[in-house]
Amino acid sequence: MPKENMWRQRRVPVPKRTIELIALVAISSTLFLFLHTRDLHSRLKKMEVRLQPGEDDVLSANQLSSDGIQMDSDSNSIVHYPNVQRIFVEKYEDEEVLDIDTLNNTKRADRQVLFFNRVPKVGSQTFMELLRRLSIRNAFSFNRDRVQRVETIRLAPIEQLHLARMVSSYLEPSVYVKHVCFTNFTEFHLPEPIYINIVRDPVERVISWYYYVRAPWYYVERKQIFPDLPLPDPNWLKKDFESCVLKGDRECRYLQGEIHEGIGDHRRQTLFFCGHSEKCTPFNTIGALERAKLAVEKHYAVVGVLEDINTTLTVLENYIPRFFQGATDVYYDQANSFMRINRNFFKPPVSEEVKNLVRSNFTREVEFYQFCKQRLYRQYRALKLRSNVP
Repeated sequence: MPKENMWRQRRVPVPKRTIELIALVAISSTLFLFLHTRDLHSRLKKMEVRLQPGEDDVLSANQLSSDGIQMDSDSNSIVHYPNVQRIFVEKYEDEEVLDIDTLNNTKRADRQVLFFNRVPKVGSQTFMELLRRLSIRNAFSFNRDRVQRVETIRLAPIEQLHLARMVSSYLEPSVYVKHVCFTNFTEFHLPEPIYINIVRDPVERVISWYYYVRAPWYYVERKQIFPDLPLPDPNWLKKDFESCVLKGDRECRYLQGEIHEGIGDHRRQTLFFCGHSEKCTPFNTIGALERAKLAVEKHYAVVGVLEDINTTLTVLENYIPRFFQGATDVYYDQANSFMRINRNFFKPPVSEEVKNLVRSNFTREVEFYQFCKQRLYRQYRALKLRSNVP
């Protein structure tokens, strides 16, 4: 008998139930492996997202306490954070909690005095006029600094003390508005006010400033106030921003660590938050950036964003209602008049290529702008969680 036939005769038939059982076990094992693999993939995806510097995962400046900061003594004021790794690990273990009480520094203020140390060319004239009109509606005193021949932004310690004393002397509730660097009142043992400010895309802002100081009406106004002011060089007035950048003109070179004081140097938006320290002066340095972030997180009730007026007004109304109640209504009831304030019709368009060239040197300024923007949106989202905000 052939071996093949012998083998066929020896095969024992497998019961149908056993086959079904084996198939069921195989399907169950496959399903278990699929679910387990999907769970692992989901966890890895979440970790990957968390490791990106997204809107919700920016390292907040209040986590970088002054005890954990080590600064080099060089001109770049480089800051080292020895505990950054530990902070990131702790942050990823706990999901972000959007709590209005945590995000609102208004409660830190010792008095009902609002201090708006306005950054130039961020729509601050518009917000100043809005505050003036709200002062009538909400019954508070409105005060602003006088126009100066030469604007002094960084103050000596004695000048900071005089400023803090003056603002602290106002009766409650009051507002004071001035172009000046962040001034920490508590360093002079004086009550802390409610700090607010506005920021803008740093490249758009520097372009706006460039043409603002060249606008004919700007010099007409200043000549009326200060008749002895000399008129500027016509060639300087006619110089356009694109040529200034592409030719590497001294006025349009934005170099890391550069110090360029004077009325023309309003490039550093971070300066108005960093403070009066000399470490805040060099352009586009990480030391100035981190000091500015720390001041925003620790002291400012709200830092609005010019490019998002709606969110800015909503957060101001809800986080500082004593001064900003009805701000959205007032703004949109008179939107046409607000939009004409300080508008420069002599500013020509600037190409995106030139803007990108400038932006490559504004890395810290761009990072600070994004930081303030993300903080404003966290405040807004926390507001939506608590109530139905439109």
